[in-house]
Amino acid sequence: MPIYQTSGFVFDDPAVMADAMTRPDGPFVYARYSNPTVRALELAVAGLEGGAAALATASGMGAVNTVLLGLLKPGDHLVAQQSLYGGTAAMINDLAARFGVGVTHVPENDPEALRAAVRPETRLVYLETISNPMARICDLPAMCAAARELGVLSVVDNTFATPMLCRPIEHGADVVIHSATKYLSGHSDVVGGMAVFADAALHAKIWHFAIELGASPDPFAAWLTLRGLQTLPLRMERHCSNAHLLASRLDEHPAVTAVHWPGLPSHPSYELGAKLLPGFGGVFTFDLAGGRAAGERFMSAVRLALLAPSLGGVETLVMHPATTSHRALSAEELARHGIGEGTVRIAVGVEHPEDLWADVEQAVAAAVA
Repeated sequence: MPIYQTSGFVFDDPAVMADAMTRPDGPFVYARYSNPTVRALELAVAGLEGGAAALATASGMGAVNTVLLGLLKPGDHLVAQQSLYGGTAAMINDLAARFGVGVTHVPENDPEALRAAVRPETRLVYLETISNPMARICDLPAMCAAARELGVLSVVDNTFATPMLCRPIEHGADVVIHSATKYLSGHSDVVGGMAVFADAALHAKIWHFAIELGASPDPFAAWLTLRGLQTLPLRMERHCSNAHLLASRLDEHPAVTAVHWPGLPSHPSYELGAKLLPGFGGVFTFDLAGGRAAGERFMSAVRLALLAPSLGGVETLVMHPATTSHRALSAEELARHGIGEGTVRIAVGVEHPEDLWADVEQAVAAAVA
């Protein structure tokens, strides 16, 4: 797919140009509305997710905000699962504080709690397939079915799972969100987002809002993401297998007090994940004996892994959620998410597994020495 690096398109017929500005599937007119490279990405991701249509945005939070702001108005109510990405949780708190949007949090695997939380003014349920950073798996079939029974839209962030591990629309979701910055692009050189819609009419509604909001992606970023999609199945297989090796060995390490990865039988999402997903993802957290000080020493001691934000690239990254991705949350909210002061997150890359383990093992030794 070529890169259409242009802001506008030329027409011979003014009526055709006017029509192009009214619908998401029309001729290309202006890059804020659409672009051939961007549309190719949208079609590709919609196909991977089994959706009717997709909308690309300039970032993952651009996709989150486009969907939430496009669907909610002051006085509305949303139900969100308890454990969410920090940026999403902060945005939901902001909607509550500035626009009077009501928010109720429920467990990610409790459809009865969801049913009890829904009100007449409830507009949507917000879920994550695999939560960030504690890797709790959502019972999507049960939660989306409950939302549909009550006439409420379900929005699912599928960033951690990708379409390789889960396709939420097949489980009843109405909208699927991705931070394309992560696994879809896969090489730590893109910032982008995606929203995929099960229904074309809902896509058209949000598209009209999106062009007003102006969260449109750059064509080169879209092209890079298309490049990344070509290796997505191979990369996800390696991310998952490397995570399995590291999590299993850390779980047996005497200096580690807890490992939070759903592929371990001790994890509360293990049985649900084994039923829903062919793999458990490439991100997990763990706690070291010695708490936050030990965690900081670990992150300073890694050499092959890198101390950096984000995830989903070919390299392994470590970070401290309480002071980075979830820094906007209160101590009470962090506790609700299960994030401790000493929790360390590892986004596992595709390096040689024994090289990775050698690095992690020496960093643990340095952390507790």
